[in-house]
Amino acid sequence: MTDDVTNQPPPLTGGNAWRGDPLLIQLAERFSEPVRKDLDGLGRFVLTQEAQELARLANVETPKLRTHDRQGRRLDQVEFHPAYHALMRRSVANGLHSSVWENGDAEIGRRHQVRAARFYITAELETGHLCPITMTSASLAALMASPKLFREWAPRVTTRKYDQSQKPPVEKTGLTLGMGMTEKQGGTDVRANITRAERAGSGFYRLTGHKWFMSAPMSDAFLVLGQAPEGLSCFLVPRILGDGSGNGFRFQRLKDKLGNRSNASSEVEFVNAIGEMVGEPGAGVKTIMDMVTLTRLDCAVASSAIMRAGLAEAIHHTRHRQVFGANLIDQPLMQRVLADMALDVAAATALSFRLARSFDEAASDRGEAAFARAMTPVVKYWVCKITPPLLYEAMECLGGNGYVEEAPLARYYREAPVNAIWEGSGNVMALDVLRVLGRAPGLFEEVLAGIDRDLGAGGRGTIGVLKAAMQVAATDEGSARLLTEQLALSAAAAELRRLGAGRIADAFVETRLAGQWRNTYGMLDSRHDARMIVDTLYPPVN
Repeated sequence: MTDDVTNQPPPLTGGNAWRGDPLLIQLAERFSEPVRKDLDGLGRFVLTQEAQELARLANVETPKLRTHDRQGRRLDQVEFHPAYHALMRRSVANGLHSSVWENGDAEIGRRHQVRAARFYITAELETGHLCPITMTSASLAALMASPKLFREWAPRVTTRKYDQSQKPPVEKTGLTLGMGMTEKQGGTDVRANITRAERAGSGFYRLTGHKWFMSAPMSDAFLVLGQAPEGLSCFLVPRILGDGSGNGFRFQRLKDKLGNRSNASSEVEFVNAIGEMVGEPGAGVKTIMDMVTLTRLDCAVASSAIMRAGLAEAIHHTRHRQVFGANLIDQPLMQRVLADMALDVAAATALSFRLARSFDEAASDRGEAAFARAMTPVVKYWVCKITPPLLYEAMECLGGNGYVEEAPLARYYREAPVNAIWEGSGNVMALDVLRVLGRAPGLFEEVLAGIDRDLGAGGRGTIGVLKAAMQVAATDEGSARLLTEQLALSAAAAELRRLGAGRIADAFVETRLAGQWRNTYGMLDSRHDARMIVDTLYPPVN
């Protein structure tokens, strides 16, 4: 019968994204039992049919902008599908927007790592709704530059309650925060911003101007850059005022984006919007960079998670799909393609959590502080850069089944470029590396010492290569990407070694640090046990 379905894999549901990920379990082995239990529940949830359907609906039923009501009054509201709100409600309840800022001693010293684990598992399900989650958590870092504002806003942000109502912030049970930096004429060059901020008395300013990209436009307040009399400054601008009236936000349209569809990104005009200055006058970039640093960690963690989800989908398919009389997973070429991808996913995941660990330990360890400052742009650059090609290769493992929109791989693939573009594109990250190298070269000495220690004898020669690349980059700005990628590969290899990844670490070192030039996956030779790599990192489910 033509309606009979054979040789098609079952849906990848009913498992557990936590229990099925040996590397993530190892990275979390020092977490408390309650946290691991929580991760177990989250891992089970994201692979339920219900959760997968929420992710699908949130991206198919995209946000809609309503500028006016039926009588012609301005609304400036974005409507989201209930699936999006359901995802937001769960992530807020899990504290993804607030846990690193909450009081108490639970998981003290590992807060960024614990949050990264929750964020990673959630991102395997759906990443668009995590944009406002990321911005809310990171915004509190910028607000610390103004203790008064932090005291006023932080308690209302950290309630772990999601409140989608259109009310003044003081009337809501929970708040989310966003940011607005990019303008039409400036893009990355935020110092070219022309939004004006004029004093309005009592410490307030009125902002007039535009923002070309402002994501999560239904956030309750935004960190906005504007030109004050003292220079470019940062302002906290609520969307709705205390009396319930709008605060001069005029949403022009929503961006029709390639991916990230569940999350609305808007163009907005400010018309005398009232805001309070955050940080020192004229120090807007410095103030908001504290926020940007945290968002870059999330970019790396989320990109690692999307790669993990995409490759898991490909491996699941190949274990159940037969071709030429054998399962795809048993075909030598397919094994090497999957194993080669699995090495990058493992390295990206390990490196992202290595960065989270440096955030946790920076206050008490000089080497970790150096890693956090010097390597944040490095990690963000490499992990986000490799995500699109890896997900394409995973899609090809499914053939036409991967290319259709019903497959989650199509959504992962469309989502893949956003983290490489958002919060600093590749060139911006590479230039940030050069900036650190020029201003504080001692930071890299600390980083190289740590890489050398963790790589051990197997990485002999790597430090010399890195030092040579630094010397070149010091006088040749155009070589910055070469240096950045070499730093990322070396640090990832070192972390795999430190974690005791054995033959998996060996394969990564030999093919990424000492291997020949490569441009596609499947370049492992017979010295490396491809099937072992796949089955170790992606255990078969009985």
